[in-house]
Amino acid sequence: MRILITGGNGFLGRKLAQRLLAEGGHSITLLDVQPSAEPLPGTDSIVGDLCDPAVQDRLRKEGFDSVFHLAAVVSAAAEADFDLGMRVNVDGTRALLEVCRALPAPPRVVFASSVAVFGHAPPLVLDDTPARPQSSYGTQKAIGELLVNDYSRKGFIQGCSLRLPTVVVRPGKPNLAASSFASGIIREPLSGERSACPVPQELALWITSPARVVANLLHAHGLAPEAWEDDRTLNLPGISVTVRSMIAALEKAGGDSSLIDHRPDERIARIVASWPADMDTDRADRLGFGRDTGIDAIVQAYVEEDMPKRVNTR
Repeated sequence: MRILITGGNGFLGRKLAQRLLAEGGHSITLLDVQPSAEPLPGTDSIVGDLCDPAVQDRLRKEGFDSVFHLAAVVSAAAEADFDLGMRVNVDGTRALLEVCRALPAPPRVVFASSVAVFGHAPPLVLDDTPARPQSSYGTQKAIGELLVNDYSRKGFIQGCSLRLPTVVVRPGKPNLAASSFASGIIREPLSGERSACPVPQELALWITSPARVVANLLHAHGLAPEAWEDDRTLNLPGISVTVRSMIAALEKAGGDSSLIDHRPDERIARIVASWPADMDTDRADRLGFGRDTGIDAIVQAYVEEDMPKRVNTR
């Protein structure tokens, strides 16, 4: 199977590619605007922009059977630069779907949406809670969902949109996502570095682990097209945790919570507080999607699998 992963050099794209490589039998292409510092053996790479006609022509010529669309300008960055967010998150998505439309057979498309499509959500979000985004990023993701649904209805693709919870713990460096602190307050103190927390400790987040979200992306890809019926947008399972409980999990794992600087940032807090803190994902549960067991297990998995190993220089 020929598989394209957009945003393929990001940490989720690489984890997804590694899982697919382990399965075997796939030809995997990673598309990203930035080259990887460490190319992933067994994959092909395209460095370029989905809005670039030359990139679109290459994708049409090479073709693919499936695509995982992970590429995006993240939340706070999309809010700060409206035009960039629209270009990448809306125009880039539409360009990719047009490439899919031109292929000989409709490919499977798994679009990574976000719980940011909800704004000022009720205490418990249900499967039929309407999307009312309160950020440019959330609006752009909601547009992407509608496009995937309509291109699927027309028979151009076999698509679905997954509303991802906040992914914790992301390895690597902080990014421009409004939720970046959620990983930073665990990742940095575990490495003996300082981190800033811009939101109140009582704030609750709907989160998932990297391993679980990759497993759910693959599960969505494997579902029969008819399983989606006429609604191809899905709220993914997660767990509801407060920032306070995340800090407690950090301490339980041996991290020093005194390295967290509590610096209120009204802009970040306003964006994150508009997202759901808890969700009833009955439809996803019935379709066989999985969830994490708790924040302690998520932090421990990061320590064991993704945390950089310290080198003893003595």
